[in-house]
Amino acid sequence: MKTPKTVHVAAAVIERADGKFLLGQRAADTVYAGYWEFPGGKIEAGETAHAALIRELHEELGIEVVRADPWLHREHHYEHAHVHLNIFRVRQWHGELTDRVHAALSWETIDQTKVAPMLPANAPVLAALALPDFYGITQAATIGVSQQLLQLRAALEKGLRLVQIREATLSNAKREEFAQSAIDLCHEFGARVLLNTDIALAEKCGADGVHLNAAQLNSLHHRPAFALVGASCHSAAELAQAAALHCDFAVLGAVKPTASHPSQSGIGWDKFSALLAAEHATPPLPIYAIGGLTKSDLDNARRAGAHGIAAIRAAWVTPQT
Repeated sequence: MKTPKTVHVAAAVIERADGKFLLGQRAADTVYAGYWEFPGGKIEAGETAHAALIRELHEELGIEVVRADPWLHREHHYEHAHVHLNIFRVRQWHGELTDRVHAALSWETIDQTKVAPMLPANAPVLAALALPDFYGITQAATIGVSQQLLQLRAALEKGLRLVQIREATLSNAKREEFAQSAIDLCHEFGARVLLNTDIALAEKCGADGVHLNAAQLNSLHHRPAFALVGASCHSAAELAQAAALHCDFAVLGAVKPTASHPSQSGIGWDKFSALLAAEHATPPLPIYAIGGLTKSDLDNARRAGAHGIAAIRAAWVTPQT
């Protein structure tokens, strides 16, 4: 059997201010004709993924990219080729979109994609796009269960849609009671919630998933059987393990000093970005930056290759900023 060729591709999630993203339908004379894809194309010899993206979007759509943030690195095995996808988020560009190579273009929303069929490689990309850019982590043991539930409700009312219950120091009975109350509250608002490390309790309380700590991540050989699995990582090796377990996302840091470790300087954005690039040009799964961060750090996080921000104390400021 002939070995499929390897193709390196730069692709873009082009996003408007209203949250819609652009898909293109492959032309009749191409492989997978009629399927929908994210715009982009092959990386030429001696060309960086970023440079290829700029060139391809100009050739395909007639736009000049102002900013393209690295986001995901994915691999997909088609019958005709082994494709390495370098995926960027493009939120700033100049010029009017002009369809030059696709049969059609369509602006889509993640919760109601109207076009079909989609290229097979798009499924994990769409799942990653469905993750919000902020991940709130509870601190009920510090501020009190009642106060945390009040702040959780306030944050959910303001749009928080991804929560981690991380309460290792509560007694077993109090942790279970709080977890059940928090999960029920999150589901009332359509938010997804993960329980830190405790797989059995996550199953019992009906959590959407589990968040693995680094030790747990390194000890597992198979992904836990949940719809959503996250992991805390501190090194390139742990990021690779999270990808090997097919985690849906990882949290990486600490980027800045934190209230719990004020004497530690944090890894900073340069080291954060370097860790994401240690194994591939961009990470194989969405990464949340953590450690002394607030929503005001989101832009820097995106420039460094992060999907978004995770926070403990900053998640529960009322009103949330």
